[in-house]
Amino acid sequence: MQKPNVILEKTFQFSLRIVELCNVLEENRKYAIANQLLRSGTSIGANVREAQNAESQQDFIHKFKIAAKEAEETMYWLDICLYSRDYPDTQVEKQELLNIMYIINSIIGTMKRKLVN
Repeated sequence: MQKPNVILEKTFQFSLRIVELCNVLEENRKYAIANQLLRSGTSIGANVREAQNAESQQDFIHKFKIAAKEAEETMYWLDICLYSRDYPDTQVEKQELLNIMYIINSIIGTMKRKLVN
């Protein structure tokens, strides 16, 4: 029996939540933010999934670093929504993303230590 991959599941669920949020943004004619948030927010999970078939440990780390950068960009757009008038409240998404970022950074650190040893 295969162990569930927590980060894959969390990033996939987060992507679905981002898609829903972007639909709300588009309904309210916030197209530019919706587009940016959709690209960066769903890219996190795409890079994590791509890392599952990495060609090497370095490639795995690289893909997770890209996911970390996309997470930072996504946090920026969520902050824009949170602090702008007439935008949806994104506190729940921000909390989920902080959890994902913690896991991603932990995985990067663990893999870097494995490379050294």
